[in-house]
Amino acid sequence: MNGGPSGFNNAPVTRTIVIVSALFTIIFGIQGRSRNLGWSYQDIFRKLQIWKLIVSVFGFSSTPELLFGIYLLYYFRVFERQIGSNKYTVFIIFSIAISVLLEVFALLLLKDPSLNILTSGPYSLIFSSFVPFFFDIPVSTRFHVLNLKFSDKTFIYLAGLQLFLSSWKRSMVPGICGILAGSLYRMNILRVRRMKFPEAIASFFSRLSLPSSMGSSTPATGSSRNVVGSAPTYPGRQMEGNYPAPTLSTSMEPPEDSIATLVSMGFDRNSARQALVRARNDVNAATNILLESQGH
Repeated sequence: MNGGPSGFNNAPVTRTIVIVSALFTIIFGIQGRSRNLGWSYQDIFRKLQIWKLIVSVFGFSSTPELLFGIYLLYYFRVFERQIGSNKYTVFIIFSIAISVLLEVFALLLLKDPSLNILTSGPYSLIFSSFVPFFFDIPVSTRFHVLNLKFSDKTFIYLAGLQLFLSSWKRSMVPGICGILAGSLYRMNILRVRRMKFPEAIASFFSRLSLPSSMGSSTPATGSSRNVVGSAPTYPGRQMEGNYPAPTLSTSMEPPEDSIATLVSMGFDRNSARQALVRARNDVNAATNILLESQGH
């Protein structure tokens, strides 16, 4: 389970966040200021160092945190592919904004000297993503090690646990706030899951493309590409409209990369192929079909 085909194909927003996080971490690390990336209540509300809040949202404070964080961000690109770049941008902004507010309240309530400065990095986005990961990504394989049961999702949870405990309380607070923010998004507070940015947002991030080595060498074309602003694929949401039975003109064999994307989410290969045929090779619509079939 790797979140789909390798690279950032159909995930331009995730690619941008990964690049920005790596650059901020490396630049501040070279300058020897990585330990000062974290923000405090005094920095933001008394010294009005807003720039520090922005930098701390993306830059990790250490190389190990960067490695685990980039790994998780790279895997969670699957959600951008599912709901579209425009809605995923709303998810990012909502997660960061709510998580930061919760962190401020936590600092005010706890009044713990060891929490004067929280650890830095996109903890809000990473741990918000664990909510749909827990509920919406099925287990594809299970195995035993020394009589202990594991699944292919176990490695993602272990990477998240390592990041969660990386700086003890300083990293646990942002992690918990991120999970709460993700839960509020899933509960559709203020109907946030219906919101989406204009198509120009996704187009902007797409224009920030790197060479093909950072993504798929074959650009997404036709109906197999990620549909900007497509409907969320969470279980329990009623699918809008019916998918007609495929005709001879639309029942062509689905692209292999589209099948691989669905298989990486834990779906059976044959079921993924049939869903793509029904959805006319639209990956997002096929994901909806598969998730709804599991709910019945």
